[in-house]
Amino acid sequence: MDIDINILRSIATLLSFATFIGIMVWAYSKRRSSDFSEAANLPFEQD
Repeated sequence: MDIDINILRSIATLLSFATFIGIMVWAYSKRRSSDFSEAANLPFEQD
C-alpha cells in the first residue's frame, strides 16, 4: 500500500474536524453551561 500525500492530508483534515466537533459538544453541553455562565459574569463582580 502506497500512502499518497493527499491521503495524509485527508486524514489530517478528518482528525481536525473530529477535534472541532468534540470541542463544540464539550462547550455546549448542559453540564458545562453553569460553569461557563459563572465565568462569563466574573468581570462584572465587585470586589
